[in-house]
Amino acid sequence: MQNGVSGWYARLDRCLADREQQIDIWLTTWEQSLRTFQPIAALLPEDWPTLPANLLTDPGHVLDHLLARHDAETDGRSPRGAHPTPPRLADAIIASELKDNLVNPKKPVQQSNFLMSNLPPGFRQHVAQLNIPKASPSDEIDDEAEQQAVEDGLRTMSGIPLPVGDASCGGGLFHARLIRAHADAHENADPEVKKADTRRLFSNVQLLDVSPLAVESTKMRLLLECIRHELVSFGPETPGKIAREEMEALLDAGVQTGDALQGEWPWDERPNVILTNPPWLRIKDRFRGMEEGSKLRKELGEQLRGLKDNGKPRFSTMRGNVNLYRLFIERSLQILNEGGRLRIVAPDSLLREQSSHPLRELLVRDHRWEQVWAIEEANLLFPGMTQGVVVLGIEAQGPSCSLSIHGPITRADLRREGDGLSSRVPVFELEQERWMGWSRDTWAVPRLPRDRMERKQTLKVLDRLCQLPRLADDAHPLTTNSRHVRVRVGEVDQTAHAKNIETWVKGKRNRPFIRGVHFAENDEGEVFIRHPAFRTDIPSRASERQLAMWVGDHQPQFGPRLACQAIVNAHQDRRLRWAVIPEGSVLGNSVNHIELHEDIQHRLEQDHDSVEQGLQWLCSFLNNTDLDEWARAWAANNNVNNYELEMLPVELPDSFPMFNTLKP
Repeated sequence: MQNGVSGWYARLDRCLADREQQIDIWLTTWEQSLRTFQPIAALLPEDWPTLPANLLTDPGHVLDHLLARHDAETDGRSPRGAHPTPPRLADAIIASELKDNLVNPKKPVQQSNFLMSNLPPGFRQHVAQLNIPKASPSDEIDDEAEQQAVEDGLRTMSGIPLPVGDASCGGGLFHARLIRAHADAHENADPEVKKADTRRLFSNVQLLDVSPLAVESTKMRLLLECIRHELVSFGPETPGKIAREEMEALLDAGVQTGDALQGEWPWDERPNVILTNPPWLRIKDRFRGMEEGSKLRKELGEQLRGLKDNGKPRFSTMRGNVNLYRLFIERSLQILNEGGRLRIVAPDSLLREQSSHPLRELLVRDHRWEQVWAIEEANLLFPGMTQGVVVLGIEAQGPSCSLSIHGPITRADLRREGDGLSSRVPVFELEQERWMGWSRDTWAVPRLPRDRMERKQTLKVLDRLCQLPRLADDAHPLTTNSRHVRVRVGEVDQTAHAKNIETWVKGKRNRPFIRGVHFAENDEGEVFIRHPAFRTDIPSRASERQLAMWVGDHQPQFGPRLACQAIVNAHQDRRLRWAVIPEGSVLGNSVNHIELHEDIQHRLEQDHDSVEQGLQWLCSFLNNTDLDEWARAWAANNNVNNYELEMLPVELPDSFPMFNTLKP
């Protein structure tokens, strides 16, 4: 967490362990602060830790953290891994979805009467090259149509589409930030207009969450946000402010407890927009801290798979280790009105991981997946998080289209106005035909560099290599007698066999134990194994000597192998390092290696003096810079999955022909 506030929550846990009490005290103190016009820090219990100044400005964000830590601990996860949605990101998403403000509409920009002919010739040529588009009459809003939409309850005067929902609201962050945008739009409006528009907004709020604590906290939070922004009074109705009692009734109707995944949507009218950041939690990790957690997880999986709507499975994309956020995407699109908008925050592994292929296909085939915001350095926005983040923009049941990829986006790119993003953010339109060719119909979305020249090079590499056969394809030159290349994980689990892995010392029992740290690269970019069994220039206290010797009774025997180290640091130039592992070495499970059938090894041996030399020859092509560029573009996460390596388009020279063209 930024600005040194991470320890405050841990200190609070030490003085008050009951998280529900923490939340209740915080909300009560927040209300008292609004009533008495005193800072929250002065009203908190004396035994609470001193509140850092960075937490004083947004009481709602503290509530989000408290709820996230409560949910994490309930599931058996560490509270330190709880990451609520940053308000700055929520504001940017909201800005991108807001319609035109009808309260205080912006005046049209006056067109200049300055003539181009008055400019010197050099300036005229420069302006012509800029190709500045002229304002189009079609960009002007239809005031009558928008006013009618307001009367029909389809939007507010402040520009919020209605109804607006969330299938997993947590602490109600998105709607709390909508209140702020709504209040800003009505800052100089007629009090009665503001009051009527506020009623219109909260008569069309649809928030659902499975946690009663989250629901009650959200109701109180939204009420306090409305009071804070002078939309609601503490007592009876006043000019520009709704009475508290009326607002509480509206919130009781609009914020409800329920399970969006397994239950029905409790409102008759479908929402036209859903803004959400649902739980990023695999079913296998649910109930981890409970005594009968294994049984409960199994039952939950069976229940979700057994759900049907009109005879069809409710969730058609359940595959692999199902993560709940994937189910919320599919369910939200079922809940939305046709043409309704879903804006959802999700991990960026969704864009490339194999298990999300069915979901991506659903988004492309049955809906209009039109936008991606890519936030790769998520730790700068979600403090402590290593996983990249994406924001998806999808129109329910809309016609398929090209995909606009915005990013990589940094924290500084987020805006509270306009389209939510800085004009500096690069945008790439991914046409479907090109998309299909790149991803082989899996609809995976590549990582693209921000720098214009680097992006141009990456696109060039993707266009060229996508036409080549993949390493494990039937059509790849290495495939021999229908024997394909396969990728395996190292044979030793370092955690389970820790007692059999020691610091390297010379001795007869020594077996080299190879970990990722043993892969090195020289100044010329050549990759080699830097292990004390093979080199004498390694200092005695170097990390390469630690955990470098296998002394277990199990003595696996392997010949030379091709192995890969995955670079997890996003700032490194390489994604993969390939090297030949000498015979007799033991691989840790942090290292992937290529498994070659005997027929393929024999073929390499025929073309070279030995299998090891054949592997060295093959290694030079695996370390190709273009191939590494490809691997970085399609990396699903920091780990390297076996299927990612098997799908590498390894290009071999024409001197190594296809096996089926060889004469017997």
